[in-house]
Amino acid sequence: MNPSPSHSTDPVPDQTPGPIPEAPLSRIPNLGHALIFISFAGLLLLLSQLALILTGHSPASLQKGVVTLQHPKAQLAAMAATYLATLAAAWLFFPALWHRRFLDGISWHWETARRQAPRLIALGLCLGGSVQIVTYFIPTPKTLPIDDFFNTQLNAWLITLFGTVMAPVFEEICFRGFLVPAFAIAYDWLRLPRTPEAHQRWRTTTALTPAAFLFSAILSSVFFALLHAEQLANLRPALLVLFSVSLVLTYVRIKTDSVACSALVHSAYNSFVFLTVLIATGGYRHLDRLTK
Repeated sequence: MNPSPSHSTDPVPDQTPGPIPEAPLSRIPNLGHALIFISFAGLLLLLSQLALILTGHSPASLQKGVVTLQHPKAQLAAMAATYLATLAAAWLFFPALWHRRFLDGISWHWETARRQAPRLIALGLCLGGSVQIVTYFIPTPKTLPIDDFFNTQLNAWLITLFGTVMAPVFEEICFRGFLVPAFAIAYDWLRLPRTPEAHQRWRTTTALTPAAFLFSAILSSVFFALLHAEQLANLRPALLVLFSVSLVLTYVRIKTDSVACSALVHSAYNSFVFLTVLIATGGYRHLDRLTK
């Protein structure tokens, strides 16, 4: 007589899933991620400029050999739309690629910045003051392209808001969030010994070497200065100053492991620059003083 199924003495197979092998740790953002971010922003900016031209808002005009910015409000609106759309797209796209939140992927770490806010703001203000002293001794033309944003009181306040809030956040995400790690990762990968042991170490760690960060700080700062070259009429001494400012911002980002920290320093630095103009023009009521 066969035993019933309820009295079977056969061992029950263990249905508990075994440990899932860990995937290799990923270094992000890498050079490909940075290229996607920058290319998307560049495409949107190009399309926005094309839209301005088609609607009769030409970005600039050439008068007596001098390039003059046209329609500052439209230009600011185009840049703001580009920045916001790029960040929104990145917020949705990169988490699916990285398998982690966007802010975690770029090492935003706002809590770190919040804890150190007084020191970071003080550093930014000191940096701004130092730059103002240095640039006082740099011969410059009577007007610079960026001065076109100060042709009316409203435009001056708009560029101040844009330059102290939106621009620092976007630029820090772009340069210190994407390019700094991307260049460092590329540097370490190119210098990686072609041995199984080195490849295994690369797959199981995410540490980057000091040499990689130094290389990345210099290269990203060159691009940071070039980004602002047109605003400063390509003055080499002024670009060298901006290069140095970028090195400080990169140091803050690496030291704190927080892009939010470098963004806070950047914002305080820009605020000091705008504050000097604000005071010199009596609250932007006497903008003619800028050309005297």
